[in-house]
Amino acid sequence: MPRCWLVIPLLWLCAAATQPPGTAEPVRLWPNTSFKTGETIRYKVHYGVINAAEAVVETSGSLERVADRPCYKATVSGRTTGSFDFFLHVKDQWRAYIDTASILPLRSTRDIEESAYRKKEVVDFDQAHAIVNVLQTHRKDPIRYTFKVPNNVQELVSGFYYLRTLNYDHMKPGEVIHMGGYFDESTFNLEVVFKGREIVETKAGPVHVLKLVPRLPTNRIFRGEDAIKVYLSDDRNKIPVLFQAEMFVGAVKVDMYKYEGLKSRLNMVRQNPYSAKD
Repeated sequence: MPRCWLVIPLLWLCAAATQPPGTAEPVRLWPNTSFKTGETIRYKVHYGVINAAEAVVETSGSLERVADRPCYKATVSGRTTGSFDFFLHVKDQWRAYIDTASILPLRSTRDIEESAYRKKEVVDFDQAHAIVNVLQTHRKDPIRYTFKVPNNVQELVSGFYYLRTLNYDHMKPGEVIHMGGYFDESTFNLEVVFKGREIVETKAGPVHVLKLVPRLPTNRIFRGEDAIKVYLSDDRNKIPVLFQAEMFVGAVKVDMYKYEGLKSRLNMVRQNPYSAKD
């Protein structure tokens, strides 16, 4: 079983190709009408027919400051549950401090606990100079290094929030979204295909959604180029309500069952009261 299998489908880790570092340029300004502080979304994670884990995506109730700039503190966490935890213990936390003006990361952290594997890391992003400073503390001797990255680079958690800020109203099915990012000493170019609008069933009820499919390179984790499907609510929030991933070791489904603190009303499918059975 590959490491981080629990959180990877939630974050769509799809590093398709390395992207060359850029030269320093002014940090962008980027509008956000989709999320705010105090948002929490909870998911059940199914591995095949097994209820394997739970995951939470949340922004803290107040803004933080990094490099003297206001930031959203966004956290994605996941843990195995029940009998599945006995066979494959996972307790992961991925966090990003996202600049409110640019929706770019200024800091990210990882605290990974998967069976005997451990990783603790802090990455500080110098967006103005297109570099990252990394500190790893899971070994006896801490490791520090600096890495050159593209301009306006994302990491995995902030990239997920960035995709929520896009305007899909004028996109046509088949249109491709491009996003450069950094992860684990590598830069990548993520391509996400907008597939159109659908209705999906979630544990919270039926929801109108936007369907996104990241393009995957040949790999040993996911089965096929379109192995991951992401469904965002078709409203101003654009929260992820459902993830589906076809892996060589089985299928993973991440299904929203509870949410609170959304900026706008969720676009649930209205039930016809006259269609109910007697």
